[in-house]
Amino acid sequence: MHDLTGFQRDLLYVIAGADQPSGQSVKDEVEEYYSSEINHGRLYPNLDTLVNKELVEKGQLDRRTNYYAITDAGRERIAERREWEAQYVDL
Repeated sequence: MHDLTGFQRDLLYVIAGADQPSGQSVKDEVEEYYSSEINHGRLYPNLDTLVNKELVEKGQLDRRTNYYAITDAGRERIAERREWEAQYVDL
C-alpha cells in the first residue's frame, strides 16, 4: 500500500467493509469519518486509481450508478498493511 495515498487507503477500507457500495455510499462513509465534504472531483479519480491498480473492481448497478467491490489483490494489500502496522502498534 506504499503506493497509495492515505485517502486511497481509506477508500479501499470502506469498500472492503461494504457489500458492493455505490460511489455515493463510499463518499458518505468517508465524509462521516473525515467530518468534511468530499467533492466528486476528488472521489472518482481516486476510485479509478484503485480500479486501475486492480485493488477494486467497478461494475454497474444501473445506467447511472456504479458499484465498487474489493478484489483478492485488494484484500491481500489490506492484510499486508495490517501485518506491517502490527509491528508498530500493539493494541
